[in-house]
Amino acid sequence: MIYSNLLIFLTAIFLLSIDTIPDVPRVSWFGCLIVLVAGFGGYGFLAQRLFSRRMAYTSSGYFLTEKRLSILALLFFAAVLFVGDVKYYFSVFSIGGRLPVMVNIAGLGLFFIFLAIMWLAARKSYGVVFGRVYSQSSFLRANITSNLPIVIPWIVLSFVYDVLVLLPFSGLRRITESGWGDMLFFGLVLIFVMLFFPPLVRRLWGCKKLPEGPLKDHLVSFCARQNFKADIYIWSLFEGRMLTAGVMGLVPGLRYILLTPAIIETMNIYELEAVMAHEIGHVKKKHLLLYVLLIGGFSAMAGLVAEPMLYFFLSLNWVYQWMASDAMAPETIIALVGGLPLLLLLLVYFRFIFGYFIRNFERQADAYVFKVLGSSSSLVSAFEKIAGTSGQSKSKPNWHHFGIGERIEYLQRCERERGWIRQQDRKVAMSLIGYILVIAAVIGLVRQIPTEQLVRNYEGKYIELVLMQKGQNIEDKALWFRLVGDLMLNKKMEQRALVAYEKALDIAPGSPELLNNLAWLLLTSEDPSLRDPLRALNLSRTAATVNPKPHVLDTLATAFWANGLVEEAIETERQALRGDPAQADYYREQLERFRNERYSNDNKSKI
Repeated sequence: MIYSNLLIFLTAIFLLSIDTIPDVPRVSWFGCLIVLVAGFGGYGFLAQRLFSRRMAYTSSGYFLTEKRLSILALLFFAAVLFVGDVKYYFSVFSIGGRLPVMVNIAGLGLFFIFLAIMWLAARKSYGVVFGRVYSQSSFLRANITSNLPIVIPWIVLSFVYDVLVLLPFSGLRRITESGWGDMLFFGLVLIFVMLFFPPLVRRLWGCKKLPEGPLKDHLVSFCARQNFKADIYIWSLFEGRMLTAGVMGLVPGLRYILLTPAIIETMNIYELEAVMAHEIGHVKKKHLLLYVLLIGGFSAMAGLVAEPMLYFFLSLNWVYQWMASDAMAPETIIALVGGLPLLLLLLVYFRFIFGYFIRNFERQADAYVFKVLGSSSSLVSAFEKIAGTSGQSKSKPNWHHFGIGERIEYLQRCERERGWIRQQDRKVAMSLIGYILVIAAVIGLVRQIPTEQLVRNYEGKYIELVLMQKGQNIEDKALWFRLVGDLMLNKKMEQRALVAYEKALDIAPGSPELLNNLAWLLLTSEDPSLRDPLRALNLSRTAATVNPKPHVLDTLATAFWANGLVEEAIETERQALRGDPAQADYYREQLERFRNERYSNDNKSKI
């Protein structure tokens, strides 16, 4: 359940991060309100329908319904977020844009409202399944506090980052704005969270110390014999009826083993020792540190991949056709195009790669019982009781643990042949080495991606497919396309500049500035295939006849020279020099070039 909720909240946070705040909202505040009311109403109707079904009054049915409605909550949340321009209206909380985190916290609060609607619909079913009736307010409070630990690290990280940016220290600002500074900051906050997060979680989950008595004395003594220290707490998950246990905390003084009342009541002392051995195995095998490696590795990879991935997708024509359709604001489309692939990457990573490792970590922890107890019989017996009490089939698969049947089968295999334990350890070690090598290779390959070229392609396509289409509604279309061509030429996007100039030429074939600029492109293009000196000469002659300004005469002189008419080129350049003495140095350089150099169609240096 916890891992599934982690994926749900990661997705919600990611949706918030990719949504942008437009300069001008496409939806009025009243329209935004209608979108929110419709979203809440539609989701509430579905939640009531699903939790009123008979299957929701069984343990497995309750969890399945909650899972489905959590996914539906994400879909409704995404709809109101992007359709209603919600972040624009939430920006009032950002204190004039100085604390952007407040906008995202408000957005996360919106997602919690969808979940609250689900929890209110689930309250009656919960009372039947788990035997405790809550008031609406207490049930909401219990569910919110149980999920807060998932989002608090993100809130703290974002809030501290925004505050650091506000501090009047230029050196600190340079560090936070640099790529390595982001990684340093992330690492420091991660260390802080690892140290102080477990006590916070313990409090939010309402865990209480295992009472003094023979059971506590026995378990503490058992841990001491394993050279292991941790405080033992009772974890009343789902009214204590869940048969489960957990361990959290890297530092002994801030490390806790959590046992639910049901597991204490159901297991005998030997089975409890086996459960404790499993949790101790997680610590001894460094799994808690390895979780940090797996999360940090994805963060580093995603941070580097984000920009190249964004501009790769922004180089695709269909994206710009979508923008040109005016179906959505370009900023929203860019956010979706850049964010959804990363969201898919995140979900695939946590569902399959992270899931692969935590499943195999669980298997290592299961096998640790052999080192502590010498046999797996007590742990197998505990698994049999968990399967029998929960009513779930032992063959039911689990994405973050192996199924109970698979875990029992593995332990029985190890009982017969202990070599399977070493083989599992080697499998995990080799998988971690492979993971590190793949992450390093991905980071290295990403650094080789020509991001700057992708950025230029994006800008060019945006101009060509969006600005040029908007130019259809402008009265002076020729001027518009000429200016687009000038802009693309300035950005060295010569092919697109040529397309824009040709469109302008179709509309205004006699414009001297257009003829001059097109002639200059045909003479000086860095792409030899675009050069056409003869056509450039005809265009520049016409331009100079209509408008014999110095810069137009300079283009004509360059065209004469490109076609081998050196004397004509020199004479025309002198006319340009006489007309604009302020640019004398440039025109004299041109004269020197005409006298001493030859024009070449494959010359890639600028003339």
